[in-house]
Amino acid sequence: MNRLFKTRHFARWLRKSPLSDADLLRAVDEMARGLIDADLGGGVFKKRVAPPGQGKSGGVRILVATKREERWFFVYGFEKNDRANITPGELPALQDLASDLLGLSNARLAADLAEGRLEEISHER
Repeated sequence: MNRLFKTRHFARWLRKSPLSDADLLRAVDEMARGLIDADLGGGVFKKRVAPPGQGKSGGVRILVATKREERWFFVYGFEKNDRANITPGELPALQDLASDLLGLSNARLAADLAEGRLEEISHER
């Protein structure tokens, strides 16, 4: 079963966005089936997500760190009307973050969860 995590930064953004954890679960389901909008390299993927009652074209963009296996880390999100895309300067930092997250041992992952640096998304929501 896929395990989904939000970084602290992403969780703060999500509280202000029109999306819910259920929307994130659906996005990962789509991505696992190959419906990815962009592979940005270094384990970073971009996905368009439609907020409730809206279409994907003007909706929300999320960036996910994954190897498309069991762990998926939501690292960045933005609304299309706020910005068109990430800048070329932001991509290397996101790729470094993805590398760090995807390389976490089970012990370090548990510690990051306990210390609040990561939050796991429950599949029961």
